[in-house]
Amino acid sequence: MERVYNFSAGPSMLPVPVLEKAAEEMLCYGTSGMSVMEMSHRSPEYDAIIKDAEAMLRKLLNIPDNYKVLFLQGGASTQFAAVPLNLMKRTGKADYVVTGQFSGKAFKEAVKLGYDAKCIATTKDDNFDHIPKITPDMVRPDAAYVHVCYNNTIYGTKYPEVPDTGDVPLVADMSSCILSEPVDVSKFAVIYAGAQKNMAPAGMTLVIVREDMLDFAEEKMPTMLEWKIMAENGSMYNTPPCYTIYIAKLVYEWLLSIGGLEEMKRRNVKKAKLLYDYLDNQDYYIVPVKKESRSMMNVTFVTGDPDLDKKFATEASANGLKNLKGHRSVGGMRASIYNAMPYEGVEKLVAFMKEFAKNNPKK
Repeated sequence: MERVYNFSAGPSMLPVPVLEKAAEEMLCYGTSGMSVMEMSHRSPEYDAIIKDAEAMLRKLLNIPDNYKVLFLQGGASTQFAAVPLNLMKRTGKADYVVTGQFSGKAFKEAVKLGYDAKCIATTKDDNFDHIPKITPDMVRPDAAYVHVCYNNTIYGTKYPEVPDTGDVPLVADMSSCILSEPVDVSKFAVIYAGAQKNMAPAGMTLVIVREDMLDFAEEKMPTMLEWKIMAENGSMYNTPPCYTIYIAKLVYEWLLSIGGLEEMKRRNVKKAKLLYDYLDNQDYYIVPVKKESRSMMNVTFVTGDPDLDKKFATEASANGLKNLKGHRSVGGMRASIYNAMPYEGVEKLVAFMKEFAKNNPKK
């Protein structure tokens, strides 16, 4: 069966060369005589895999030496609790910017744990259609950190620049934009991301944490959530998500082979431009996001008629354009055009959008 174009927000497409390499090594990895899925995480073969994965990621993101790279479990949502448990002890309070569902959940988790967490900015009243401008005067100077969600998968928004939080450490959930373009890691105290958008299948969570942030964990916090323990054990305090880390290594390898994140950004900009240029030069579909806040990874649009939106997603799926239905909380359509989505997939989507608009006039 021919592969479809999968516009899912996650788990999402993986690069075909990665899938082919994984298939080739499925029964026997190297000369080990076994699959990576069967391999002991304490074996020399797997030790090489996880170390190579970290080395490649450090090269891709130019991660400074004073940052630890952790490959963890639990999804990015687990980090909603891990962040305050690891950092709040610095000053006892933290500031959050709520620009969508996941940043809202992160904020609520800190409040649920009983901490002095403050929402310093939100675009909820505008249905999260833009990213608010953050300036140092908005941030409590004694906050332990400021938390942001860098790209909002559901609403299709992204920070156009790194928020200025002054001297207060910045923590960013980059689940849906990690590795889509270069990023200056040194401007963040912590970056975390679920793997299932741009890195690997679901099951692994990446945490990049500056070393001076590792000494503030709550004494009674769960060991599995403590970054310092995980760093001291090379992400192997317990059995890590071995196969997902292996696939991530193949993805990092693929990214390096095409020219790194500069080339990946070039490809992603080209794809997003094709889709947004069409959307901005017609009057059938509506983009609910302000231009300056648009995501390069998640493009949201609606017809204005829920019945037409539903028909669009159904017919698109029948034409090999899968998972274009918007998130259940907002409706409409969402095209997630992550790294692995080829330009040809976006071309086919735009062609379908034109045909659908012609064949389904609005009342």
